[in-house]
Amino acid sequence: MRKVTLIATVIALGLGAIPFAATAQSGLIDGTVTKIDESAGKITLRHGPIKKLDMDEGMTMVFRIQDPTMLKQVKAGDKVKFDADRVNGELTVTKIEKTK
Repeated sequence: MRKVTLIATVIALGLGAIPFAATAQSGLIDGTVTKIDESAGKITLRHGPIKKLDMDEGMTMVFRIQDPTMLKQVKAGDKVKFDADRVNGELTVTKIEKTK
């Protein structure tokens, strides 16, 4: 009986870790650059849902950019993958990479 309890405990702990791992490994968001405003440090992206920001549908919106040098990596029309978060109350792109 003790082995059954131990096995059940191990399985329960393992299954409990699955949702956490999936949440911790949330992927980058697919998007398309529609406009860049280097002087304001902003980028306009057409993107899909961003669950962590409670955006259940895709849309086009303006984001602040965390590091201005990121704007030099992309141009209007580029397909990108990016991550965004609320930084000081503003929606901010924290990572961006060009895709093909």
